Amino acid sequence: MTSLVRELKDYRVSSVLNGDKKMYGKTFLFDGSDETCWNSDKGSSQKIEFSFSEPKNVTQINIQFQGGFAAKQVELQSVENCDSSSNNVEKHEFHPRDTNQFQEFKLEKPMTSSSFKLTLNSSFDFYGRVIIYHFDVIGS
Repeated sequence: MTSLVRELKDYRVSSVLNGDKKMYGKTFLFDGSDETCWNSDKGSSQKIEFSFSEPKNVTQINIQFQGGFAAKQVELQSVENCDSSSNNVEKHEFHPRDTNQFQEFKLEKPMTSSSFKLTLNSSFDFYGRVIIYHFDVIGS
């Protein structure tokens, strides 16, 4: 399995701290630098949506949060299967630790789709902000 980041067609985030994309924008999720980060604005739920030009098998999500600004619960799902009226929506839920350490979240079984949504529910930060230094999608 390899990183799929270079194959991303598009990606979006729900918010950026104070709208300052030059300092805290979505591009810093994937730049590989320890000096930059995506910093969400306040709110109880933040999202990262990403897509590929063709379906991929995602087997793992890797995230490095800033301690104190980690999400308490993370949910990955396929955007094509996000119909809330459906009972067969495939979701994978993770529970990150509140640490600066790089964390790997392996899926019990691969998720195949061309579009994904990662929902970062509640944060260890009182205002609901999330800070991510590194984000990687692993699969084939």
